[in-house]
Amino acid sequence: MTQSPAVRTPGLSGPVRIGERAARALVSELARRNDPKAGLLVGATPDSAVLAAAVDALLPGDRLTVVPAEGSSAAALREHVTAQGRWVADRVRVADTLAEADAAEVVIAAEPFTGTADEARVAVDGLSKYLTDGAVLSLAAPVFRTEGAGAELDRQGVLHGVRTDLVLRNSPPVRVHHLRFTPAGAALAAKLAPAYRPSSVPLTRSMHIDSNGVAAAGISLGLAALARVARPKSKLWLLPALAAAPVAAFFRDPERDVPEDPSAVVAAADGQVLSVQRLHDERFGDAEWLRVAVFLSVLDVHVNRAPVAGKVVDYFVADGGFVNAMKPDAEHNVAAYTVLETEHGTVVVAQRTGLIARRIVQRAPVGALLAKGERFGLIRFGSRTDVYLPATAAEPLVGPGDKVVGGATVIARWV
Repeated sequence: MTQSPAVRTPGLSGPVRIGERAARALVSELARRNDPKAGLLVGATPDSAVLAAAVDALLPGDRLTVVPAEGSSAAALREHVTAQGRWVADRVRVADTLAEADAAEVVIAAEPFTGTADEARVAVDGLSKYLTDGAVLSLAAPVFRTEGAGAELDRQGVLHGVRTDLVLRNSPPVRVHHLRFTPAGAALAAKLAPAYRPSSVPLTRSMHIDSNGVAAAGISLGLAALARVARPKSKLWLLPALAAAPVAAFFRDPERDVPEDPSAVVAAADGQVLSVQRLHDERFGDAEWLRVAVFLSVLDVHVNRAPVAGKVVDYFVADGGFVNAMKPDAEHNVAAYTVLETEHGTVVVAQRTGLIARRIVQRAPVGALLAKGERFGLIRFGSRTDVYLPATAAEPLVGPGDKVVGGATVIARWV
Protein backbone atom coordinates (compact mmCIF):
# COMPACT_ATOMS: atom_id res chain seq x y z
CA MET A 1 0.00 0.00 0.00
CA THR A 2 1.28 3.49 -0.85
CA GLN A 3 1.40 5.49 2.37
CA SER A 4 0.57 9.12 2.95
CA PRO A 5 3.55 11.50 3.05
CA ALA A 6 3.21 12.39 6.73
CA VAL A 7 5.93 10.97 8.94
CA ARG A 8 5.98 11.68 12.67
CA THR A 9 9.26 12.86 14.13
CA PRO A 10 10.41 11.23 17.39
CA GLY A 11 10.86 13.86 20.09
CA LEU A 12 8.26 16.29 18.76
CA SER A 13 6.18 17.39 21.76
CA GLY A 14 2.72 16.08 20.89
CA PRO A 15 1.17 15.57 17.47
CA VAL A 16 1.00 18.41 14.98
CA ARG A 17 -2.65 19.30 14.56
CA ILE A 18 -4.06 21.00 11.49
CA GLY A 19 -6.81 23.29 12.73
CA GLU A 20 -9.52 25.07 10.80
CA ARG A 21 -7.40 28.11 9.91
CA ALA A 22 -4.45 26.04 8.65
CA ALA A 23 -6.88 23.75 6.80
CA ARG A 24 -8.34 26.74 4.92
CA ALA A 25 -4.81 27.77 3.96
CA LEU A 26 -4.01 24.26 2.71
CA VAL A 27 -7.09 24.08 0.46
CA SER A 28 -6.95 27.74 -0.65
CA GLU A 29 -5.67 26.90 -4.13
CA LEU A 30 -8.61 24.53 -4.55
CA ALA A 31 -11.10 27.07 -3.20
CA ARG A 32 -9.94 29.99 -5.35
CA ARG A 33 -10.37 28.24 -8.71
CA ASN A 34 -13.74 29.02 -10.26
CA ASP A 35 -13.45 26.60 -13.18
CA PRO A 36 -14.28 22.86 -13.01
CA LYS A 37 -11.24 21.12 -11.53
CA ALA A 38 -9.89 17.90 -10.07
CA GLY A 39 -8.41 17.82 -6.59
CA LEU A 40 -6.42 15.14 -4.78
CA LEU A 41 -6.31 15.02 -0.96
CA VAL A 42 -3.72 12.66 0.50
CA GLY A 43 -3.55 11.51 4.12
CA ALA A 44 -7.13 12.26 5.23
CA THR A 45 -9.14 10.94 8.16
CA PRO A 46 -12.91 11.23 8.69
CA ASP A 47 -12.43 13.95 11.32
CA SER A 48 -9.79 15.87 9.34
CA ALA A 49 -10.29 19.64 9.24
CA VAL A 50 -8.57 19.60 5.84
CA LEU A 51 -11.13 17.15 4.43
CA ALA A 52 -13.98 19.34 5.73
CA ALA A 53 -12.40 22.45 4.19
CA ALA A 54 -11.83 20.68 0.86
CA VAL A 55 -15.45 19.52 0.72
CA ASP A 56 -16.63 23.08 1.49
CA ALA A 57 -14.52 24.38 -1.39
CA LEU A 58 -16.10 22.12 -4.02
CA LEU A 59 -18.14 23.60 -6.86
CA PRO A 60 -20.73 21.67 -8.93
CA GLY A 61 -18.27 20.67 -11.67
CA ASP A 62 -15.42 19.65 -9.34
CA ARG A 63 -14.03 16.20 -8.54
CA LEU A 64 -12.09 15.31 -5.39
CA THR A 65 -10.16 12.08 -4.80
CA VAL A 66 -9.31 11.29 -1.17
CA VAL A 67 -6.58 8.90 -0.01
CA PRO A 68 -6.70 7.76 3.64
CA ALA A 69 -3.94 8.52 6.12
CA GLU A 70 -1.69 5.81 7.48
CA GLY A 71 -3.68 4.04 10.17
CA SER A 72 -7.03 5.14 8.75
CA SER A 73 -9.24 3.01 6.53
CA ALA A 74 -10.79 3.75 3.17
CA ALA A 75 -14.02 2.15 4.40
CA ALA A 76 -14.34 4.67 7.24
CA LEU A 77 -13.71 7.52 4.84
CA ARG A 78 -16.34 6.22 2.39
CA GLU A 79 -18.86 5.96 5.20
CA HIS A 80 -18.06 9.54 6.24
CA VAL A 81 -18.39 10.85 2.68
CA THR A 82 -21.69 9.04 2.14
CA ALA A 83 -23.05 10.56 5.34
CA GLN A 84 -22.45 14.05 3.91
CA GLY A 85 -25.27 13.54 1.42
CA ARG A 86 -25.68 12.86 -2.28
CA TRP A 87 -24.17 16.16 -3.45
CA VAL A 88 -20.84 15.42 -1.73
CA ALA A 89 -20.87 11.69 -2.49
CA ASP A 90 -21.26 12.39 -6.22
CA ARG A 91 -18.12 14.54 -6.24
CA VAL A 92 -15.80 12.81 -3.78
CA ARG A 93 -14.15 9.46 -4.50
CA VAL A 94 -12.18 7.57 -1.85
CA ALA A 95 -9.19 5.61 -3.18
CA ASP A 96 -7.66 2.76 -1.21
CA THR A 97 -4.11 3.82 -2.09
CA LEU A 98 -2.36 6.74 -3.73
CA ALA A 99 -1.52 4.51 -6.69
CA GLU A 100 -5.24 4.43 -7.59
CA ALA A 101 -5.53 8.22 -7.79
CA ASP A 102 -5.59 10.27 -10.99
CA ALA A 103 -3.58 13.42 -11.68
CA ALA A 104 -5.18 16.65 -10.45
CA GLU A 105 -4.94 20.44 -10.77
CA VAL A 106 -4.55 20.77 -7.00
CA VAL A 107 -2.87 18.18 -4.76
CA ILE A 108 -3.06 18.61 -0.96
CA ALA A 109 -1.22 16.78 1.80
CA ALA A 110 -3.71 16.66 4.68
CA GLU A 111 -1.12 15.84 7.34
CA PRO A 112 1.87 18.06 8.19
CA PHE A 113 5.39 16.97 7.31
CA THR A 114 7.28 16.28 10.54
CA GLY A 115 9.95 13.81 9.44
CA THR A 116 13.47 14.16 8.11
CA ALA A 117 14.53 16.22 5.12
CA ASP A 118 15.09 13.07 3.07
CA GLU A 119 11.63 11.74 3.91
CA ALA A 120 10.07 15.06 2.94
CA ARG A 121 11.99 15.13 -0.33
CA VAL A 122 10.83 11.61 -1.23
CA ALA A 123 7.23 12.46 -0.32
CA VAL A 124 7.24 15.66 -2.40
CA ASP A 125 8.69 13.79 -5.37
CA GLY A 126 6.00 11.13 -5.01
CA LEU A 127 3.14 13.63 -4.82
CA SER A 128 4.46 15.76 -7.68
CA LYS A 129 3.83 12.84 -10.05
CA TYR A 130 0.10 13.42 -9.59
CA LEU A 131 0.19 17.07 -10.71
CA THR A 132 -1.14 18.10 -14.10
CA ASP A 133 0.66 20.84 -16.04
CA GLY A 134 0.60 24.07 -14.05
CA ALA A 135 -0.94 22.35 -11.01
CA VAL A 136 -0.21 23.28 -7.39
CA LEU A 137 0.96 21.07 -4.53
CA SER A 138 -0.02 22.36 -1.05
CA LEU A 139 1.61 21.04 2.13
CA ALA A 140 2.50 22.17 5.64
CA ALA A 141 5.24 21.78 8.26
CA PRO A 142 5.74 23.09 11.81
CA VAL A 143 7.32 26.55 11.95
CA PHE A 144 9.62 26.22 14.93
CA ARG A 145 11.95 23.63 13.49
CA THR A 146 15.15 24.69 11.78
CA GLU A 147 15.95 21.30 10.27
CA GLY A 148 14.27 18.19 8.89
CA ALA A 149 11.06 18.32 6.85
CA GLY A 150 10.42 22.00 7.55
CA ALA A 151 13.82 23.01 6.19
CA GLU A 152 13.30 20.87 3.09
CA LEU A 153 9.91 22.46 2.40
CA ASP A 154 11.47 25.91 2.84
CA ARG A 155 14.04 24.90 0.21
CA GLN A 156 11.32 23.64 -2.12
CA GLY A 157 9.47 26.91 -1.56
CA VAL A 158 12.47 28.93 -2.73
CA LEU A 159 12.75 26.81 -5.88
CA HIS A 160 9.09 26.23 -6.74
CA GLY A 161 6.95 28.28 -4.36
CA VAL A 162 4.11 30.44 -5.64
CA ARG A 163 2.93 31.43 -2.15
CA THR A 164 3.72 30.70 1.49
CA ASP A 165 1.20 31.15 4.30
CA LEU A 166 2.32 31.45 7.91
CA VAL A 167 -0.45 30.22 10.23
CA LEU A 168 0.42 31.27 13.76
CA ARG A 169 -3.05 30.46 15.06
CA ASN A 170 -2.48 26.72 14.90
CA SER A 171 -1.20 24.30 17.52
CA PRO A 172 1.70 24.36 16.90
CA PRO A 173 2.09 27.13 14.26
CA VAL A 174 2.67 25.83 10.74
CA ARG A 175 3.92 27.19 7.46
CA VAL A 176 1.86 26.22 4.41
CA HIS A 177 3.73 25.99 1.10
CA HIS A 178 2.07 26.11 -2.31
CA LEU A 179 4.44 24.69 -4.95
CA ARG A 180 4.18 24.67 -8.74
CA PHE A 181 6.70 22.58 -10.66
CA THR A 182 5.55 23.38 -14.22
CA PRO A 183 4.51 26.80 -15.58
CA ALA A 184 0.89 27.95 -15.56
CA GLY A 185 -0.48 30.29 -18.23
CA ALA A 186 -1.54 33.84 -17.44
CA ALA A 187 -5.07 33.08 -18.71
CA LEU A 188 -5.66 30.88 -15.63
CA ALA A 189 -5.38 33.95 -13.38
CA ALA A 190 -8.67 35.28 -14.75
CA LYS A 191 -10.40 32.16 -13.37
CA LEU A 192 -9.10 32.67 -9.84
CA ALA A 193 -10.56 34.41 -6.82
CA PRO A 194 -8.19 36.31 -4.49
CA ALA A 195 -6.26 33.89 -2.30
CA TYR A 196 -7.18 33.36 1.34
CA ARG A 197 -4.50 34.98 3.53
CA PRO A 198 -4.27 33.54 7.07
CA SER A 199 -1.51 36.02 7.95
CA SER A 200 -4.12 38.76 8.44
CA VAL A 201 -5.75 38.73 11.87
CA PRO A 202 -9.54 39.20 11.66
CA LEU A 203 -11.11 41.86 13.86
CA THR A 204 -14.55 41.78 12.25
CA ARG A 205 -15.99 40.13 9.15
CA SER A 206 -14.91 43.08 7.02
CA MET A 207 -11.72 44.24 8.74
CA HIS A 208 -8.40 42.50 9.33
CA ILE A 209 -4.97 43.59 10.56
CA ASP A 210 -1.97 42.54 8.49
CA SER A 211 0.60 40.41 10.30
CA ASN A 212 3.08 43.30 10.05
CA GLY A 213 0.71 45.35 12.18
CA VAL A 214 0.40 42.62 14.78
CA ALA A 215 4.20 42.43 15.02
CA ALA A 216 4.58 46.23 15.20
CA ALA A 217 1.92 46.52 17.92
CA GLY A 218 3.61 43.69 19.82
CA ILE A 219 6.94 45.50 19.70
CA SER A 220 5.31 48.69 21.00
CA LEU A 221 3.70 46.83 23.89
CA GLY A 222 6.96 45.04 24.62
CA LEU A 223 8.82 48.35 24.82
CA ALA A 224 6.12 49.66 27.14
CA ALA A 225 6.55 46.65 29.43
CA LEU A 226 10.33 47.06 29.50
CA ALA A 227 10.03 50.77 30.26
CA ARG A 228 7.55 50.02 33.03
CA VAL A 229 9.95 47.53 34.65
CA ALA A 230 13.08 49.66 34.15
CA ARG A 231 11.54 52.90 35.42
CA PRO A 232 8.44 52.04 37.47
CA LYS A 233 7.97 55.61 38.73
CA SER A 234 8.11 57.14 35.25
CA LYS A 235 5.18 57.61 32.85
CA LEU A 236 7.48 57.06 29.86
CA TRP A 237 5.97 53.61 29.29
CA LEU A 238 2.72 55.27 28.24
CA LEU A 239 4.25 56.50 24.97
CA PRO A 240 4.86 53.07 23.36
CA ALA A 241 1.71 51.66 25.02
CA LEU A 242 -0.51 54.34 23.50
CA ALA A 243 1.27 54.00 20.15
CA ALA A 244 0.37 50.31 19.80
CA ALA A 245 -3.23 50.87 18.65
CA PRO A 246 -2.52 53.53 15.97
CA VAL A 247 0.44 51.52 14.69
CA ALA A 248 -1.75 48.43 14.32
CA ALA A 249 -4.46 50.55 12.66
CA PHE A 250 -1.96 51.64 10.03
CA PHE A 251 -1.77 48.01 8.90
CA ARG A 252 -5.54 47.52 8.67
CA ASP A 253 -6.55 45.21 5.87
CA PRO A 254 -10.25 45.56 4.95
CA GLU A 255 -12.18 43.16 2.75
CA ARG A 256 -13.10 44.63 -0.63
CA ASP A 257 -15.77 43.82 -3.22
CA VAL A 258 -13.79 43.39 -6.45
CA PRO A 259 -15.73 44.25 -9.65
CA GLU A 260 -16.47 41.14 -11.68
CA ASP A 261 -16.41 43.04 -15.00
CA PRO A 262 -13.52 41.45 -16.95
CA SER A 263 -12.79 44.77 -18.69
CA ALA A 264 -12.30 46.67 -15.40
CA VAL A 265 -8.86 47.63 -14.06
CA VAL A 266 -8.99 48.40 -10.34
CA ALA A 267 -6.84 50.62 -8.14
CA ALA A 268 -3.77 48.96 -6.68
CA ALA A 269 -4.02 51.01 -3.48
CA ASP A 270 -6.17 53.43 -1.52
CA GLY A 271 -5.37 57.12 -1.90
CA GLN A 272 -5.56 60.17 -4.15
CA VAL A 273 -4.75 60.14 -7.86
CA LEU A 274 -1.68 62.31 -8.45
CA SER A 275 -1.46 62.00 -12.21
CA VAL A 276 -2.75 60.15 -15.25
CA GLN A 277 -0.32 60.37 -18.14
CA ARG A 278 1.01 58.66 -21.23
CA LEU A 279 4.74 58.02 -21.27
CA HIS A 280 7.54 55.74 -22.42
CA ASP A 281 9.69 53.67 -20.09
CA GLU A 282 12.47 51.75 -21.77
CA ARG A 283 12.69 49.29 -18.87
CA PHE A 284 9.38 47.80 -20.03
CA GLY A 285 9.89 48.00 -23.80
CA ASP A 286 9.32 50.53 -26.57
CA ALA A 287 5.53 50.76 -26.32
CA GLU A 288 3.68 53.73 -24.85
CA TRP A 289 2.23 53.33 -21.35
CA LEU A 290 -0.77 54.76 -19.55
CA ARG A 291 0.33 55.40 -15.97
CA VAL A 292 -2.02 56.11 -13.06
CA ALA A 293 -0.11 57.35 -9.98
CA VAL A 294 -1.80 57.25 -6.56
CA PHE A 295 -0.50 58.91 -3.38
CA LEU A 296 -1.10 57.13 -0.07
CA SER A 297 -1.11 59.28 3.05
CA VAL A 298 -0.32 57.81 6.47
CA LEU A 299 -4.09 57.61 7.06
CA ASP A 300 -4.80 55.44 4.01
CA VAL A 301 -4.87 51.64 3.85
CA HIS A 302 -1.40 50.57 2.70
CA VAL A 303 -2.11 47.06 1.49
CA ASN A 304 -1.42 46.78 -2.26
CA ARG A 305 -3.66 44.77 -4.59
CA ALA A 306 -3.30 43.46 -8.12
CA PRO A 307 -5.10 45.84 -10.53
CA VAL A 308 -5.73 43.01 -13.01
CA ALA A 309 -5.55 39.23 -13.12
CA GLY A 310 -2.16 38.06 -14.31
CA LYS A 311 1.02 36.06 -13.86
CA VAL A 312 4.08 37.57 -12.14
CA VAL A 313 6.85 37.32 -14.73
CA ASP A 314 9.40 39.72 -13.24
CA TYR A 315 10.15 41.63 -10.06
CA PHE A 316 12.97 44.08 -9.43
CA VAL A 317 13.88 46.98 -7.15
CA ALA A 318 15.27 50.27 -8.48
CA ASP A 319 17.57 52.22 -6.16
CA GLY A 320 16.90 55.88 -5.41
CA GLY A 321 16.07 58.44 -2.76
CA PHE A 322 13.27 59.06 -0.27
CA VAL A 323 11.63 62.29 -1.44
CA ASN A 324 8.08 63.20 -0.39
CA ALA A 325 5.91 60.93 -2.56
CA MET A 326 3.71 63.87 -3.65
CA LYS A 327 6.62 65.70 -5.29
CA PRO A 328 7.76 65.16 -8.90
CA ASP A 329 11.21 64.07 -7.71
CA ALA A 330 9.56 60.99 -6.17
CA GLU A 331 9.99 59.49 -9.66
CA HIS A 332 13.53 58.70 -8.55
CA ASN A 333 12.69 57.20 -5.15
CA VAL A 334 13.43 53.60 -4.28
CA ALA A 335 10.74 51.53 -5.99
CA ALA A 336 9.76 47.88 -6.39
CA TYR A 337 8.32 46.86 -9.78
CA THR A 338 6.05 43.83 -10.18
CA VAL A 339 5.56 42.89 -13.84
CA LEU A 340 2.41 40.97 -14.77
CA GLU A 341 1.64 39.05 -17.93
CA THR A 342 -2.06 39.37 -18.72
CA GLU A 343 -4.47 38.54 -21.52
CA HIS A 344 -4.32 42.21 -22.54
CA GLY A 345 -0.55 42.61 -22.48
CA THR A 346 2.04 43.56 -19.89
CA VAL A 347 0.94 45.43 -16.75
CA VAL A 348 3.38 46.86 -14.19
CA VAL A 349 2.74 47.91 -10.59
CA ALA A 350 5.33 50.17 -8.96
CA GLN A 351 5.48 50.42 -5.17
CA ARG A 352 7.38 53.65 -4.42
CA THR A 353 8.84 54.74 -1.12
CA GLY A 354 8.27 58.24 0.26
CA LEU A 355 9.72 60.62 2.84
CA ILE A 356 8.63 58.38 5.73
CA ALA A 357 7.92 55.11 3.88
CA ARG A 358 11.18 53.18 3.73
CA ARG A 359 9.96 49.60 3.69
CA ILE A 360 8.30 47.80 0.77
CA VAL A 361 6.77 44.34 1.23
CA GLN A 362 6.13 42.24 -1.88
CA ARG A 363 4.74 38.73 -1.37
CA ALA A 364 4.17 37.47 -4.92
CA PRO A 365 7.17 35.56 -6.30
CA VAL A 366 7.87 35.22 -10.00
CA GLY A 367 5.54 32.55 -11.39
CA ALA A 368 2.68 33.35 -9.02
CA LEU A 369 -0.82 33.92 -10.40
CA LEU A 370 -2.70 36.90 -8.98
CA ALA A 371 -6.45 37.36 -9.21
CA LYS A 372 -7.78 40.86 -9.79
CA GLY A 373 -7.93 42.64 -6.45
CA GLU A 374 -5.70 40.10 -4.70
CA ARG A 375 -3.37 41.36 -1.97
CA PHE A 376 0.29 41.07 -2.94
CA GLY A 377 2.17 43.46 -0.65
CA LEU A 378 2.21 46.74 1.25
CA ILE A 379 4.27 49.88 1.86
CA ARG A 380 4.82 51.22 5.34
CA PHE A 381 3.91 54.77 6.41
CA GLY A 382 2.93 56.90 3.40
CA SER A 383 3.96 56.26 -0.18
CA ARG A 384 2.91 56.07 -3.82
CA THR A 385 1.69 53.26 -6.06
CA ASP A 386 1.74 53.48 -9.86
CA VAL A 387 -0.06 51.25 -12.35
CA TYR A 388 1.34 51.02 -15.89
CA LEU A 389 -1.09 49.82 -18.59
CA PRO A 390 -0.58 49.39 -22.36
CA ALA A 391 -1.69 52.79 -23.70
CA THR A 392 -3.31 51.32 -26.80
CA ALA A 393 -5.40 48.82 -24.81
CA ALA A 394 -6.69 50.84 -21.84
CA GLU A 395 -8.88 53.90 -21.32
CA PRO A 396 -8.49 55.88 -18.04
CA LEU A 397 -11.59 56.51 -15.93
CA VAL A 398 -10.05 58.64 -13.17
CA GLY A 399 -8.22 61.96 -13.07
CA PRO A 400 -5.90 63.93 -10.74
CA GLY A 401 -7.50 64.59 -7.36
CA ASP A 402 -9.87 61.61 -7.46
CA LYS A 403 -9.99 59.37 -4.40
CA VAL A 404 -9.68 55.66 -5.12
CA VAL A 405 -10.13 52.48 -3.09
CA GLY A 406 -7.73 49.60 -3.67
CA GLY A 407 -9.32 46.54 -5.25
CA ALA A 408 -12.70 48.30 -5.67
CA THR A 409 -12.42 51.54 -7.66
CA VAL A 410 -12.26 51.08 -11.45
CA ILE A 411 -9.40 53.31 -12.62
CA ALA A 412 -9.37 52.18 -16.28
CA ARG A 413 -11.10 49.87 -18.69
CA TRP A 414 -9.73 47.57 -21.37
CA VAL A 415 -10.81 48.63 -24.84
